[in-house]
Amino acid sequence: MTASAGSIKAVPGFSVYNAAKAAIRSFARSWTLDLQARQIRVNAVSPDPTDTLFFSHLGQTEEQRKQSLRSLVNTVPLGRMGDPDEVAKAIVFLASDDSSFITGIELFVDGGLAQV
Repeated sequence: MTASAGSIKAVPGFSVYNAAKAAIRSFARSWTLDLQARQIRVNAVSPDPTDTLFFSHLGQTEEQRKQSLRSLVNTVPLGRMGDPDEVAKAIVFLASDDSSFITGIELFVDGGLAQV
């Protein structure tokens, strides 16, 4: 399941989005227990911020978009946007047998954004 840092960090003007992402985190916890007898693992991945088309569809001018991205990157401890491949690798890991003893977590793939 896909959540975001909004599940644990409030973002002004995004209350419904934040609540929806927190609900995903809650589903992962609840379904972990509901599905344990069937040996189904449930986890949430929280990618933030990732270089996708999302940032091209916010109704901003090109200059506003660039400024928003600069401001956002300044909040990321690693100092850059994530790559979709980095998120995909985390998801593949959680879907693989390499993570067979991992369930009920929220894995942040966010350059440290939600952690500090």
